[in-house]
Amino acid sequence: MAAAACDAAAVEQLAGLLDQVDAPLKKTFENVHQGYPTETLVRFLKAREWHVDKARSMLEDSLNWRIQNEIDSILEKPIIPVDLYKSIRDTQLIGLSGYSKEGIPVFAIGVGLSTYDKASVNYYVQSHIQINEYRDRFILPMATKKHGRPITTCIKVLDMTGLKLSALNQMKIVTAISTVDDLNYPEKTETYYIVNAPYIFSACWRVVKPLLQERTRKKVHVLRGCGKDELLKIMDYSSLPHFCRREGSGSSKHSSSDANDCFSLDHPFHQELYNFIQEQALNQELIKQGSLHVKIPEQDPEDAKIVEVIEAEFHKLGVQNGSANGVDKAKFMSN
Repeated sequence: MAAAACDAAAVEQLAGLLDQVDAPLKKTFENVHQGYPTETLVRFLKAREWHVDKARSMLEDSLNWRIQNEIDSILEKPIIPVDLYKSIRDTQLIGLSGYSKEGIPVFAIGVGLSTYDKASVNYYVQSHIQINEYRDRFILPMATKKHGRPITTCIKVLDMTGLKLSALNQMKIVTAISTVDDLNYPEKTETYYIVNAPYIFSACWRVVKPLLQERTRKKVHVLRGCGKDELLKIMDYSSLPHFCRREGSGSSKHSSSDANDCFSLDHPFHQELYNFIQEQALNQELIKQGSLHVKIPEQDPEDAKIVEVIEAEFHKLGVQNGSANGVDKAKFMSN
């Protein structure tokens, strides 16, 4: 009871501080909270271990970042031509596979097979933020309306199939995306489920896990194999990501049916998202080719330390194996 009272006091204090910010920050905060300001303040407080001043600083930095990078209008800026966007979808594997039994959106991410090699960093960051914004402004509010209670988080199923030491070559872009999420979309993921984990993941997880804050460690569940049995306890079969539907099937960039492959541009979620952004751009007469340059916030020192540990572990594994899974060893060691 005492802890709950302290939490409520922290929320009230942070809300009072937010009332003092300039009008543009208050306006963009409306796009962030989508009618649930208290839940949003709680997310930022959790991210800063309930330190009000640190949470205020984090929130104000995030709101300023949104204004400076025109995040409120990012859903009016399509990635064109469509072939370029399809290339991004083929190499940045993410999609909405369905909903949990409690109505929480389930996002699938193909960590091991995402190559990020068909477009510039700016395009990948733009695409990622657009998915975040569409999730927060449309997917979550629709789920909230359907279930009659606030649904402000999602579940992520991370497929590690194909994870190799060469993934170190993508660390820069992965770090950029995770930094954007950590500082501007904190505590949006309720649970992370890791599936199809190879040895390289297990080796890294052993050294990274102790560095994570307890609240983060509790969110991460490493499942056996494709995780099908465990995931079916919280979602129906129709919401399982395609790479979880058969034990040992692993992940694939293209399943037997594109309608079932939530990574594919042909999946209903991506069709809906892409068409929506195109329509918004037409309404604003804003369609033009070129990536959106979003400034990547400076990484939190604790997160930077974790990245260094992962890089060191990858390097050690590469030395032990004598090579970096097909990547030129000199190049691998220079990263």
